Amino acid sequence: MNIKNKVAIVTGGASGLGEATAKHYVSLGAKVAIFDRDNENGSKLATTLGDAAVYCSVDVTGAKSVEQGVAQVIERFGAIHIVNNYAGVGTATKTINKDGPGDYELFKKVIDINLNGTFNVCRVAAFEMSKNEPVNESGCRGVIINTASVAAFEGQIGQAAYSASKGAIVGMTLTLARDLARNGIRVNSIAPGLIHTPLFDSLPPEVYTSLEGQVLFPQRLGNADEIAHLAQMLVENDYMNGETVRMDGGIRMQAR
Repeated sequence: MNIKNKVAIVTGGASGLGEATAKHYVSLGAKVAIFDRDNENGSKLATTLGDAAVYCSVDVTGAKSVEQGVAQVIERFGAIHIVNNYAGVGTATKTINKDGPGDYELFKKVIDINLNGTFNVCRVAAFEMSKNEPVNESGCRGVIINTASVAAFEGQIGQAAYSASKGAIVGMTLTLARDLARNGIRVNSIAPGLIHTPLFDSLPPEVYTSLEGQVLFPQRLGNADEIAHLAQMLVENDYMNGETVRMDGGIRMQAR
């Protein structure tokens, strides 16, 4: 599917991977709706991108919030062709702590945002996509790209909630693709490795260097623009469907 003149929703679009993808899509001629709860940065980014972007204050875990956000996109741009789900949290919680059991409420929060929030956006946006006329000879009406993680396969100590949420993203990728095949909607997932986001800027230099050394080749952290470029490929290649693509420089995470 050609990205030019298409309409994309990017959740978590006010920063990090979402911001990079939103900018990239606009540079390719798309219109972008930024879904986020960071009103300041989301509005600022939409203003920077001009008439091709709109910011929507959306809580991905809320059914009505997502429905209202999607309605806002339809009102502004008339259709939805692409969804990138980046909204998520990576809060760590161990199974047990020194003073007792792990934090169950924190576990539920991570699952709710990362997994339930992803499905919530998928279900509402896919319904609108299903109304589109096919945009190419393959009969494609839309593309959904969810975000997993290498933690889905090699979760580290303290990542039980995060790994479970991202493993579930991997697990439902093919199922969603099968659900939506008759509607001409493809579904894939990206599983990033160590990607440089502002979070890494606060790390001591020796810790940052140690992380780079874990990557097979090239020995550096990935950057958000590389994820955005992969998202472009997943949109444009009509034969990519039901897949989770690792983008991690060949890293295989250790227990710590």
